[in-house]
Amino acid sequence: MNADASGAETLREPSPARIAASPLRAYLDWLESREARPFPDHDALWAWSVEDIDRFWTSLAEYYDVHFSTPWTQVRTADPMPRTRWFPGARLNWAEHLLRPGADDDVALVCLTEGGTPAREITRADLRRAVAAAAGWLRRAGVRPGDRVVAYLPNTEHAVIGALAAGTVGAVWACCSPDFGAEGTIGRLAQLEPTVLIATDGYHWNGKEVDRSDVVAELRAQLPTLRHFVHVPYVFDRPHPENSTPWGDLLAEDAPAEFEPVEFSHPLWVLFTSGTTGLPKGLVHGHGGITLEGLKWAGLYAGLDPNERLFAYTSTGWALWNMQINALATGASIVLYEGSFNHPVGAVWEAAARTGAHVVLLGAAVVTATSKSGISPRREFDLSGLRHVMVSGSALPSDGYRWVMEHISPDVRIDSTSGGTDVSGAFVGGNEYAPVQVGRIGGKLAGCDCAAWDDDGKPLVDAVGELVVTQPMPSMPVHLWNDPDAARYTEAYFDTWPGVWRHGDWVTMHSDGSITVHGRSDATLNRHGVRLGSSDFYDVLETMPEITETLVIGNDLPDDGYWLGLFVVPAPGHALDDALRQKIVDTLRTRLSPRHVPDEIVEAPAVPHTLSGKRLEVPIKKLLRGTPLERAANIAAVDDPDALRWYARYAEQFRRE
Repeated sequence: MNADASGAETLREPSPARIAASPLRAYLDWLESREARPFPDHDALWAWSVEDIDRFWTSLAEYYDVHFSTPWTQVRTADPMPRTRWFPGARLNWAEHLLRPGADDDVALVCLTEGGTPAREITRADLRRAVAAAAGWLRRAGVRPGDRVVAYLPNTEHAVIGALAAGTVGAVWACCSPDFGAEGTIGRLAQLEPTVLIATDGYHWNGKEVDRSDVVAELRAQLPTLRHFVHVPYVFDRPHPENSTPWGDLLAEDAPAEFEPVEFSHPLWVLFTSGTTGLPKGLVHGHGGITLEGLKWAGLYAGLDPNERLFAYTSTGWALWNMQINALATGASIVLYEGSFNHPVGAVWEAAARTGAHVVLLGAAVVTATSKSGISPRREFDLSGLRHVMVSGSALPSDGYRWVMEHISPDVRIDSTSGGTDVSGAFVGGNEYAPVQVGRIGGKLAGCDCAAWDDDGKPLVDAVGELVVTQPMPSMPVHLWNDPDAARYTEAYFDTWPGVWRHGDWVTMHSDGSITVHGRSDATLNRHGVRLGSSDFYDVLETMPEITETLVIGNDLPDDGYWLGLFVVPAPGHALDDALRQKIVDTLRTRLSPRHVPDEIVEAPAVPHTLSGKRLEVPIKKLLRGTPLERAANIAAVDDPDALRWYARYAEQFRRE
């Protein structure tokens, strides 16, 4: 281990042998011939990809043999974001590209449930047959291109088959995880006016079977446009509900594989923002953009080869679920795990070992929680086949990097990424040429012209700024649902700088090409004129054994005052006493700076999150400013409503004082 000139600790240098054998290098070798110029590394690729962004995306379409049933007339229109349209005139089908690779007996899906249950393997032939049968059923049920097929399903084969079948017929797919309650699910799916609902009877969590039949009944009652309900008997052995189609009937009748050719920007699926305030925004992604972005991510950055296995720990309510299934387009298998990541302790890593996963994709919170459990997965399980750990959702804390190296493998490539639901992919992440540096993301991804800007729209290097994207990407939303004039789309991303995507993250673009993400800019901590990143606090504090979780909030006060508050959830067996408070202060002062020492340290019962696991920094900041709870947050979109109510009561007391 060593530190570079910028002070970042390097844990792993890229191996020349591994670079040479990587899918990224194979693409660069091909590209050198195509472009008649050298591409010695990823830096050269990125520079060219944003210098000639049209030619970069056409190179991916050519390299991965994207099948256009009707050719495109131009690469993109001249309209600025958000009205840019890619490959106008082209027709294709996303599902066709995921089902095309692989021999019939190759494994496509490996399905597991928590508790060490035996894996169910589904071959490529089985998956193709199931998708064709389900698509045939949808067509017989009257589903046509543009109709909405929605689901309430866990991370199982039913969701994959449903999404692929909907894509096959040109329908629009949307799925909520069954850990969502009725109100949060209806708030999302009712916007779409769906014609078909596919829903499970329950799911597994921490050794329990969770019954969702009451929520499903409410969904059926509150979605008046439904014409068909498909019941998936996954957890419980019960009779099928009245006026339902059993899942088995969906797959009972074989049908030919007929992929509906749709326009490049034809809606494929709708992903929803967390919806912590008001109705969740529906982000509509198109067939073509997701096909290209999925091939880029799975092929060049996850580096998946045919017959390798990707294991993403995710739920169907998180964009990682949609990203992971694109791995099928490389010929790889995907591991679908349903249940809690830590029941029993280390369950995710045991599942990765048992299924022979080559790449694992999970949230930073999973790494942090496992590190606190005391287990060392490499000593407990055979992880010798694992070469790549991809981390998303939030920044991986510095100690998380060291823990992965020590307790997973010293040779694994740690790849912290950042992007989101917004683009169903990533803006920045690692690559095979980038070293693994503690607390740093490897660099910008090809085709993503991103930067850190100051308030005047000037690029910053080695300083904190707003993450912006200055050229369009094919996987940006085609539009937002029920936003015909793009007013909400523009307000969400383009109000600050017209024609430039403002993502809402504070980032530092370091001079060595690496990147640090500091947290959401709309939850800005700006103390004495200095911007502080909330993730920096979490990084240093949540490695302390006395602490379960923290939440930092900055609040402007009258007369130009500022209050920096730190909410602390003590670990079991610990209390927020004077000794722990002093340890927190000393840790922040020495590992960060005196500016990071809070004005107040408050013991809290829990930290509330969105249903996809993000801390509710902005809603709690609004509560402290006096916004009523019903306007500050959508309770249905919160994992722990009682915790949020505690913060509302605290905010009332805070304002009185």
